[in-house]
Amino acid sequence: QVRLVESGGGLVQAGDSLRLSCAASGRTFSSYHMGWFRQAPGKEREFVSAITYTGGTTTYADSVKGRFTTSRDNAKSTVYLQMNSLKSEDTAVYYCAAAPWYYRMSSTEGEFHYWGQGTQVSVSS
Repeated sequence: QVRLVESGGGLVQAGDSLRLSCAASGRTFSSYHMGWFRQAPGKEREFVSAITYTGGTTTYADSVKGRFTTSRDNAKSTVYLQMNSLKSEDTAVYYCAAAPWYYRMSSTEGEFHYWGQGTQVSVSS
């Protein structure tokens, strides 16, 4: 079992930056790829970014590429999402999730076995 707790959400203005954190506890954090997903009001949850269990590879949705950066600190069992140049369309609840290392890292929700409770990010225009 892996417990994930997100933090760092809030209300910001368009163009501002925000950094989300996701702290993990339980099983070995370094054995999991980590992903970020988001769900806007009235929309389905969508993939944002992911990072391999080693931290060596990252992938991003086209909508955030060049603005968001995912990183991880395995010593602290924490994954981060640095969000720059925020837009109103980035408003959503952001979730972190963990997928076992033996999966090929992807954006597929079903491969992420553990999920956090989410943190709200609101961007005013």
